[in-house]
This record gives sequence, structure tokens and C-alpha cells, in this order.
Amino acid sequence: MRFEHSPRLRDAYPDLVAGVVQVAGITATADVAARTAAHLAEARRRLAGGAESGFPEIQAWRRAYAAMGLRPTKYRCAAEALLRRLRLDGELPRVHPLVDLCNAISAAYAIPVAALDLDRVDGDLVVRPAHGDEAYLSFAGDTEHPEPGEVTFADSAGRAHARRWTNRQSGWSAVRAGTSSVLIVAEALHPGGGPAVTRLVADLATELAEGWSAPTATAVLTTAAPRFRTPAADDDTGQAVSPGSR
Repeated sequence: MRFEHSPRLRDAYPDLVAGVVQVAGITATADVAARTAAHLAEARRRLAGGAESGFPEIQAWRRAYAAMGLRPTKYRCAAEALLRRLRLDGELPRVHPLVDLCNAISAAYAIPVAALDLDRVDGDLVVRPAHGDEAYLSFAGDTEHPEPGEVTFADSAGRAHARRWTNRQSGWSAVRAGTSSVLIVAEALHPGGGPAVTRLVADLATELAEGWSAPTATAVLTTAAPRFRTPAADDDTGQAVSPGSR
């Protein structure tokens, strides 16, 4: 499998940097409560200095949503939604150990983090403007179709795994009790976001190794190195980012 952002999207958002982690051997029984709590403590520390809307990472996503014709206070990126919930409720809901960990890291870095069940992704995965005929399964079980031009994660079968880029993930590829192989994607749009994404990927790989003893492959994707391939994938373009095993 290959993962990348479309050239059109990268042209529109030149500061886009994405961190990618592929992990195998995930279970729903791992205990990562202490690790999750540490990242949430960092998020609370940042929130003590002001609301999430003032974070440069969140402001960049708000600008992007406004440029896409979306009202930023109605459609929030995933990181802003998590931080807002943490600020208002004091906690985040528990879903699955991996999802909880990814949510906590997302809140700590104020960077959206998506976790997709790779067994539910068909072929390659591209973040691109939608054609409008892609199928998106909501968590309520409804099938929707992204608006033409709306940014989504689209696989080779034409299934949409997100709505409005990082606003909502799909129930189809959500991590669940039986999930084993996962692709985790973190995306930053703020200027100079590369170092933060690099640290996030390193933190996540460490947490996965300690929590699950799971093998990982990682990459940081930029305009110069835009593509990730799973270790088993053959690449015939010479443009793939070689993942580093940890």
C-alpha cells in the first residue's frame, strides 16, 4: 500500500508536513493509561495558557478550512475538537487503547492524528479533493458522499475514509477490538511544523513499542519526499519514502 497527498493539495498547502506510522500486532488489551495521561497533562498545560483557538497549529487549520469555504467554528479539525472537549469536559472519552493514545498525542501536539484499520483500506490511500462519488460510512451507519472538491482520504476502491479532511474519520476503517494492523497519519499545516511532526512520530513509535512491543515503520512526508509505502509494497516510481523500522 502507498500513502500520499495529491500534488494539487500540496500545491495549495505548501507548509503541509505529514507523519506516518504503520504498526502491526495491535490489541485492545494493552495498558497505556499512564502514557495517555502524560500526554493529556501536556495538553492541559498548554490550555492553561489560553484556549486552543489561539494555538498556531489550530490557527493554520482554521485558515485552511476557511479557504475551503468551511466555517472553522462549525467544522473543526480533529485536534481542535479534542482540545475543546478536554478544556470543557476535563477528560476525553475512552474508546480503544490505541485510539486513546493517538487522541492524547494529538491533543498534546495540537496536530490532527488519524488511525485507520489497514485491513479496511483497499489498495493505495491518497488525501485528495473528492470527485463526489466516493462512499463514506458514518459512525451511525449511514452512507454519505463527500462534496466534489472536499478533501478526503480516498482508497483505490473509491471509499472515503474521512470527511472534510481531518474533521471526521469514517466508521468503516475505525480501529476496533479486532484491529491488528494500523496506519496512523499526523498532519500539520502551520509554518515550520516539520520538527513537531518529527517529534510526534518519534513519540508515537516509542509508545507503540512500549505498549504493544509492536513493529513499526515510520516516515515524515514533505513536498520533497511525499510518499510512504508499507514495507511489503513494491515501488516502481523511485519516489517512495523508505520507512524506518523501530
